[in-house]
This record gives sequence, C-alpha cells and structure tokens, in this order.
Amino acid sequence: MQVPSAAVAALSTGLALGGSLIVAIGAQNAFVLRQGLRREHVGSVVAFCAGSDIVLMAVGMAGVGGALKAAPQWAAVMLWAGAAFLTAYGLRALWRAWRPDVLRAAADHAPLSRAAALTQAAAFTLLNPHVYLDTVLLVGAVGAQQATEVRGWFLAGACLASVLWFSVVGYGARLLAPWFARPQAWRLLDGAIGLTMLALAAMLLRQNA
Repeated sequence: MQVPSAAVAALSTGLALGGSLIVAIGAQNAFVLRQGLRREHVGSVVAFCAGSDIVLMAVGMAGVGGALKAAPQWAAVMLWAGAAFLTAYGLRALWRAWRPDVLRAAADHAPLSRAAALTQAAAFTLLNPHVYLDTVLLVGAVGAQQATEVRGWFLAGACLASVLWFSVVGYGARLLAPWFARPQAWRLLDGAIGLTMLALAAMLLRQNA
C-alpha cells in the first residue's frame, strides 16, 4: 500500500518540527544523557520523557484543533505567533552556534532508585515552561493547520522525533558523550537546528500569505 505524498509531507514536517524543538542543550537532555552514561534506569527515563512529549503533543493538537474550529479567526493569529516563535528560536540556535556550550553530563557515584530517577525526569520535563510552549502550543498550532486527513501523520512524525531522540541520547550516551564534549559538535547541531526552525517559520508565513 502506497502512502500518499501529502501524508509523507505531513510526517516529514512533524518529524522536522519535533526534532528541532527537542534537540537542544538543556537540563532534561543532560539528565537523560547522565542516566545513559551510568546505565541506570535508562529505559524507564527514556519512556517517561518520550511518553510525556507524546501525551502533551496529542493534547495540544486536540485542544488547539477544536479551538480553531470554534473560532477560526484565531488561525491567522496562531500562525503568526508560531512563525515568530520559530524565528526567535532559530536565531537563538544560530547564536548558540557561534558561542557553543559544552554539555557536561556529570555522573556522580550515588545510585538512584527507579522512583527517584523518574521523579527527577518528571521535574526536568514538567516543571519546564518551555515544554508546554513547544508541545502543547506550538506543535498543536502547526498540527491544527494540517489537512484533517493527514494530522495523524504530522503527530506521528513529531512523536517519532521525540522517541528517536531520547532513545539515541539514553542508549547511545557512551558513544555520543565524547563527541558532544567538543564545542564544534554543538556548533554544527545548533546551526542545523537554527536553519530548520527558520525554514519552518517561512513555511508558516507562506500558508498565511
């Protein structure tokens, strides 16, 4: 069975947006990387972080989609707001590319219980206000602009980005850590993120033209 090109495009857009939002230097990624380096409750932490993203993105698309149906005049406002946020985020990433930080996943020697690890993962995830802006508002707003028949593909792409990223960071930590210890690696990564975000912002502005 051949997948329609519109579905492939929506899947790719969701994957690009989800990847651009999640791949960044931050406390949550540093914690997942640390757990991966220690090989401690990696599966549970990865599942929690990815699962939280999936739930929040699904809620965002359902809620924003319903709100836009009830008040379609907000669609243009949300498009402009989304484009502005993506532009600011992209420029910020490009700025980081000029002045890269080094992600240091310091591993202390005190072991964490599974409950403690999940509690910390929850704090890093749910106490970060940006997670709601990224998943609920931004992904929800962009997803609501997709054609009804391909919104599921868009959400699948965004969710896949989260699952892939956390799996790579958690399970590939021992391979990735030496590479990400170099500022040049983060420079390349942030540069790619910045360009992707700006491209997505341009796509939204074209839709609103």
